[in-house]
Amino acid sequence: MLEARNLVKSYALPGQPPLKILDGIDLAVGPGEMVTVIGASGSGKTTLLNLLGTLDAPDEGELRFDGTPIFEGSRCMLSKKELAAFRNRKIGFVFQFHHLLSDFTALENVAMAEFIGTGKLKPAKERAAALLETLGLKARLDHLPSELSGGEQQRVAIARALLNQPKLVLADEPSGNLDSRNSRMLYELMASLSKERQTSFVIVTHNEEFAATADRCLHMQDGRLQACGRI
Repeated sequence: MLEARNLVKSYALPGQPPLKILDGIDLAVGPGEMVTVIGASGSGKTTLLNLLGTLDAPDEGELRFDGTPIFEGSRCMLSKKELAAFRNRKIGFVFQFHHLLSDFTALENVAMAEFIGTGKLKPAKERAAALLETLGLKARLDHLPSELSGGEQQRVAIARALLNQPKLVLADEPSGNLDSRNSRMLYELMASLSKERQTSFVIVTHNEEFAATADRCLHMQDGRLQACGRI
């Protein structure tokens, strides 16, 4: 479903040689597969998610989605409009700090993207409500983020990522601000969603216990990926 070949990414530093972050990344993710990525801070995990999510372009390499080329080197094979539409339809994002809109309810936060894209508020809210109910938040639809626990806020963020039924969800340290109980519940939820909905997940995490329970665990080191346990 997702295929990355030989991804290379460097960043320019003032007065210094470019700093290579990714050095030839190969990664293939199948439908409904959960892949976790662990590694030291600054090892390039978030950079990898940004490339897979088309938020940034590689310097070299290829990125394909369902066989369709998205990037060939730094060249995007889609127009800006096509790329935005592809990202909106095919990819969901979950971040460590939720990024919920503080003045909007849980229901409105989840429905917002679909409403902006379609201009149709009622069906967006109906789908958002159904998804939030599935995630155990039926009684919290009209609550503001400040009125929700950290675990509830993260479930709202997951619902927002899933609303457009993306094939791929990218999660960057989604349990970083949660206690161990809520972290475990969150990971169990994502694992069940990957199987029930055949949604693929690529999850960056420092939680090695959870990482080991995924379909595949990968370790980022020196700009490359290798199977966990081979360090």
